[in-house]
Amino acid sequence: MNPTNPKDRLEARQGDITALAVDAIVNAANSSLLGGGGVDGAIHRAAGPDLLAECRTLGGCPTGEARITKGYRLPARYVIHTVGPVYRGRPEDRRLLADCYTNSLDLAREKGVRSIAFPAISCGVYGYPMEDACKIAVDTCSAYLAVHDLPEKVIFVLFAADALEVYRRRIL
Repeated sequence: MNPTNPKDRLEARQGDITALAVDAIVNAANSSLLGGGGVDGAIHRAAGPDLLAECRTLGGCPTGEARITKGYRLPARYVIHTVGPVYRGRPEDRRLLADCYTNSLDLAREKGVRSIAFPAISCGVYGYPMEDACKIAVDTCSAYLAVHDLPEKVIFVLFAADALEVYRRRIL
């Protein structure tokens, strides 16, 4: 148990998640795990063809769950693939999005990951409102860190400056 405030272990920054030297990055994947647009496509391009080859062996991933692969050509040792919900304003959207964070953190902890970076899961083409998704992300990760020593650091990596501000306000 870490006696410090869990939010002290959270950070938000703007940048390219594929360039981060952390133990694991999280991929906002689609259920096939075979690549796509946005963050998913960028991670697959940066990691190289071996990532796609390993993802083909996983048989996909249901919404809310997570799978882990090696990082290949990325600075990160691992890629944790999670499938966020397509936002429809349903009560289960919130639960499924929270599950993405919890299941990713569980896989990270099992592998001894000390630092992990998340994108804004479901906020791109899946349409989740940034403010709502940020609240779920920060609250879920804070609650997790309150009862687990690992990961030691959770970094939210945002592409746009306005998204970064939403996360920074929530973490404070």
